[in-house]
Amino acid sequence: MNTDARSRSAWGRTVLRGGLVVCAFVALVVFSAVLARLTLAPSHASEGVASANMRPGASLRQYVTDYTFLAAARQIGGNLLLGMPFGVLLPVLVPRSLRLLRVMVLTIVVMALVELAQGAIVPGRAFDVDDVILNTTGALTGYVLLGRRLGRAWRRRRGEAEQPDEPAARSSGWRLKWRRRRVPPRP
Repeated sequence: MNTDARSRSAWGRTVLRGGLVVCAFVALVVFSAVLARLTLAPSHASEGVASANMRPGASLRQYVTDYTFLAAARQIGGNLLLGMPFGVLLPVLVPRSLRLLRVMVLTIVVMALVELAQGAIVPGRAFDVDDVILNTTGALTGYVLLGRRLGRAWRRRRGEAEQPDEPAARSSGWRLKWRRRRVPPRP
């Protein structure tokens, strides 16, 4: 392969990587718009009923005891699903070090802000700490199921080295094979 073909190939990979980052960012913006539409819409039917929940687990117990199975599954599953895009998209956008911690902290901050906005400015809505917990659990689930692999594949394609204290991963498609870390012999 000559240098002209190599430079075109490198340029194409750079454009592709840039396009993927832009797509991940656009997907995160679209998700944020959907999140705002779903959570910041007024609920006039529950204006006098809604109250803030600052006790972890109180809403979950209420879902289990007072709601039908379908309504409880919709509440709990919906909150879990609302957090998943953070766990899938943020690993591509967040730097490599402490990625799990950053995904968790960013999700907690964003979801707490959304819940605070619900309680402060939206009629019929209230702050619920259980929603923040469920959204964060959904983000961590998305990170474990798909986000970690996407982030590693993205970093590997960009040529960033793995952390020396973690096992290096080689990819053959989406399947990861773990390589044993060599331990130097003791003197």
